[in-house]
Amino acid sequence: MKFTGGIAAAVFASALMTEVACAGDIASFQAIGFSPDGSVFAFEEYGVQDGSGFPFSNIFFIDTRKDTFLPGTPIRVRIDDEQAGLAEVRAQTQAKAAVLVDRYDMTANPGLMAAFNPVTETEAPAHRLAYRQYAVKPPVGGIFTLALKEIALQPSARCNDVTPQSLGFSLAFETEDGQASDRVLHTDAAIPESRGCPTGYRIGGVVIHHPTGRDPVHIVLVQVLSFGFEGSDGRWIAVPVPAAP
Repeated sequence: MKFTGGIAAAVFASALMTEVACAGDIASFQAIGFSPDGSVFAFEEYGVQDGSGFPFSNIFFIDTRKDTFLPGTPIRVRIDDEQAGLAEVRAQTQAKAAVLVDRYDMTANPGLMAAFNPVTETEAPAHRLAYRQYAVKPPVGGIFTLALKEIALQPSARCNDVTPQSLGFSLAFETEDGQASDRVLHTDAAIPESRGCPTGYRIGGVVIHHPTGRDPVHIVLVQVLSFGFEGSDGRWIAVPVPAAP
């Protein structure tokens, strides 16, 4: 998007100064895969910033046992050129990620998209998701049910003048494999700076890997909605499910 005129330029410059002008874009999600044992999971989020028109791509490599990023990641690329396209920016991040993708043999272990609930879905609730861990008919095993709750938290200094409050979230199971559960997977005590000024969350999906001779590895996808220049921005968080006690 191009801006013309002094007023538009001033608004755009102000938004850049507040560092929250990611501009009403909802990033697409692409699973990359798992290591054979499920200890590492990678995914890409990508899109075009509405306020600037700049294409971006971010690739995340997550240690699923420690719930941390691998050293040297995430890999983030933005091309500050409205004429550049998604193919160009995605090619750059994929080239940078290729060493890790090959090291962990991820193309051989893409995982199962067991459930997916993007913002375009109009019937499914945003804060609850039910799924099974095997893609077979007739179904095998019980249902897993996830519930997300939004938590009002103190906004960061840069968000004080942007949103009246910032939101964190908690995530828990209501059922696991058909059995009642209240196991908490994540609870925010504070909001990381990387989320910008979050105004809402939704459970975006679940990816599962079935390692040979091991229990399935579940990854819950949470979509973060934050204040943007022209509407809500959408980015992705991957929450590994710890092994059951």
